[in-house]
Amino acid sequence: MTQAQDHGKQTSGLPTLYVVATPLGNLADITLRALEVLKQVEVVVAEDTRVTRKLLDRYDIVTPLFALHAHNEKHAAKKLIRLLEEGKSIALVSDAGTPAISDPGALAVAAVRAAGHPVMPVPGASAVTCVLSVAGLAVPHWLFYGFLPASTAARKRELAALEVLPYALVFYEAPHRVLASVADMAQAFGADRAITIARELTKLFETIHRCPLGAAYEWLAADPHRTQGEFVLIVDGAEELRPAGDAEVERMLEILLRELPLRQAAKLAAQISGARRNNVYAQALRLKEKS
Repeated sequence: MTQAQDHGKQTSGLPTLYVVATPLGNLADITLRALEVLKQVEVVVAEDTRVTRKLLDRYDIVTPLFALHAHNEKHAAKKLIRLLEEGKSIALVSDAGTPAISDPGALAVAAVRAAGHPVMPVPGASAVTCVLSVAGLAVPHWLFYGFLPASTAARKRELAALEVLPYALVFYEAPHRVLASVADMAQAFGADRAITIARELTKLFETIHRCPLGAAYEWLAADPHRTQGEFVLIVDGAEELRPAGDAEVERMLEILLRELPLRQAAKLAAQISGARRNNVYAQALRLKEKS
């Protein structure tokens, strides 16, 4: 069942879950509409109530808070639905930026929609678009990957699958993994491909640095402060989509077939590799028969 929503109105007239973007760092970046929603709803659901309380206090907002984070999201989603059934509207926020984008919230949004309640976005700050706007990349397409796997082996497999894509690649990274990730990127993509490194967006020590991948590790390691804060990394895309060899296609298929149906895995592997779809499909069939 689909739901019609009048996005021209501040509220739909029904108890609504508002997905509210909040500032990345500078609290002055909050939108007027976000402030209005945060004041009007009965409850604000936050990734970390301590972080969100600072924002609400800044604007004299006294709306009650409760937590929704990665460890309690399924349980918290049930509470959201109960509150909506009681006639209460809710604002969902994360610690910074737009909820449910590499942050908790997507499961709750899906549950609320499935229960038949309206969900309305209140747009604002996003780390992805923030960095893309100042990276100076005149490219028509970019791919948002989010966080790479924490383990070295899994991270290298993922990067190998992305190496041939002709799109700017956007990653999030944590401070304790940024050096290892940048080193693996240089190995997977080559030292000459450029990277934009952005950290502490809109905060006092905001840094945006662009350099070849081969120089990125050394630049980060040269100053301990450069590895602090949350990171957005943008790596330039491959210059052209070259057809991959049989071994590369087989490696892609092995990864994709673990998660996807055969036909979908073959289609995606053909798009990534530049190989002919029929050939990739036949290769996928052979791999499936062996497993």
